[in-house]
Amino acid sequence: MRREDDFQVRREHLAKMTEEQLENRFWELAEKLVDPIIDLGYKNTSPSIERSVLLRMGFSSVEAKAIVDNAIDRGLIGKGAGHIVYRLAKAKNLPIREAGLLLVDNTHWDEVKAMFNGGAK
Repeated sequence: MRREDDFQVRREHLAKMTEEQLENRFWELAEKLVDPIIDLGYKNTSPSIERSVLLRMGFSSVEAKAIVDNAIDRGLIGKGAGHIVYRLAKAKNLPIREAGLLLVDNTHWDEVKAMFNGGAK
């Protein structure tokens, strides 16, 4: 089976473009391709992703699991476990690790819930 060569027909809309226009068109199409993936990343998460974020913040896997489980139990997982720890640390003027350990010990969750549900940034 031989494929008919239709390259010249398919490239007609690009033939009169300058190199700069072609490059801009490339990036425009690349953004269209990646935008849905980025949107999924912003709108969706999973416990494993949240644990991974906490591991990179310096928490052990046991600590990360406890924070994520508590966030799920309180309906806050969509806010991001790392973001939860960060916001508590800023609100209490604590190091991030110390704030996270407070959450592991099951304290300050009411404050955290109020921070996110109350709209404070």
